[in-house]
Amino acid sequence: MTSSGVHLREITDDNRDAVCALRVRRDQEQFVASVATSLDDAADEPEENPWYRAVYSGDEPVGFVMLSWNVPDERSGVGKYYLWRLLIDEHHQGSGIGREVLTQVVDLVRADGATELYTSYEPGEGEPGPFYLRFGFEPTGEIDDGEIVLRLTLSAR
Repeated sequence: MTSSGVHLREITDDNRDAVCALRVRRDQEQFVASVATSLDDAADEPEENPWYRAVYSGDEPVGFVMLSWNVPDERSGVGKYYLWRLLIDEHHQGSGIGREVLTQVVDLVRADGATELYTSYEPGEGEPGPFYLRFGFEPTGEIDDGEIVLRLTLSAR
């Protein structure tokens, strides 16, 4: 399956159950919270200005992405735009979908005026760090709650 049909959709009552049913591999569960937990976190932390979307390939939900979107500087130690969650269902990993989602997210935040996008990950066997580094994120040298903080500098297009 190619990633060319990958797009982001709002989560609605019509697709919420299907999106919440998406799962990473068992060995990845320590690195990313479930969609349901992520939606709860978004509701519990409105000050993080959560922005989230379902990831679709054609008409099939295949993942989930959530950011803190343009958060005031005084609130954040990890930047105004922060990739909070990226989950690609175990059956759809390795096909370029994660990279395509990240490319779309970068285009969206850049269009909103962002010059940097941050994320972080928990180190461990099977961690997502190499994925982010291949995309162009660089370590900031900071550790936040045990997670390695990464920054992607966004060049103007």
